[in-house]
Amino acid sequence: MRAMRAAHRFAPPLYRSDRWGSNGSLWQLAPLSPAIPCAGRDLAATESWLWSLGTGVLARVPAFPKDSLMLDFAAARRMMVDCQVRTSDVTDLRLIAAMLAVPRERFVPKASAELAYLDADLPVEAGRGLSKPMVLAKLLQAAEIGETDRVLVIGGSTGYSAAVIAHLAGAVVALEQDPGLAQLAKDNLQALGARNATVVAGPLVGGWPGTAPYDVILLDGAVEEVPPALLRQLKDGGRLLGVVGRPPLSKAKLFRSTGVESSSRLIFDATAPVLPGFAKPPAFVF
Repeated sequence: MRAMRAAHRFAPPLYRSDRWGSNGSLWQLAPLSPAIPCAGRDLAATESWLWSLGTGVLARVPAFPKDSLMLDFAAARRMMVDCQVRTSDVTDLRLIAAMLAVPRERFVPKASAELAYLDADLPVEAGRGLSKPMVLAKLLQAAEIGETDRVLVIGGSTGYSAAVIAHLAGAVVALEQDPGLAQLAKDNLQALGARNATVVAGPLVGGWPGTAPYDVILLDGAVEEVPPALLRQLKDGGRLLGVVGRPPLSKAKLFRSTGVESSSRLIFDATAPVLPGFAKPPAFVF
């Protein structure tokens, strides 16, 4: 039984057909099926192993034509939700439905599309990245976004988080300081018909006071500290969430505005791609 559980963890049932290994060999990969237990979160194993539905063990199989490779994105998205999000105590059905609805592969470079559903941070452009799905899901669940809420995403990147939030909130504003990423986010959100999502350009550290106050502010990445100016853009009772601190000691935190003051609490251990502009000033040393 232990051997089978170990196999479950490392099995990669994400492909419909074939993949060439780095050593030049080709393995046929088993199709994704609801009958398969949650499989491995690391696709590195796909170069040499597959999950054999017939025998219930890891095994190599014969080669097939190289041009038959095709990733089933819908099945990979379901696997992401079932094996990364649900297994991390995310139970909000609206959030789960939103993550199933948004094609994450659209928000990464085309060359990385087949990696879009990995349990990992994914680099995009301009030195930035998308947080792993589990971290985003747990932050959004803690935010308790209502259907009429106004949400600000700081570090909108290519627009993935804003696209998910658009299914949950009344309105979402994605702030991005890199012009290229901002344009990508606009194009992606427009293509998905997210009419309640707006992309704005400006320095991340200042937030976007023009449409404040917000019910929720999401720091879509890691910061060393949260500027007080961002907390002042929350409504009374509003929530700000993000990954705070330097890895490996960083934590996901929830800040709640109580009018003139705010409180905070730790939610879970987490790392995320770093957002520019939020470094702590150097401490004075005698």
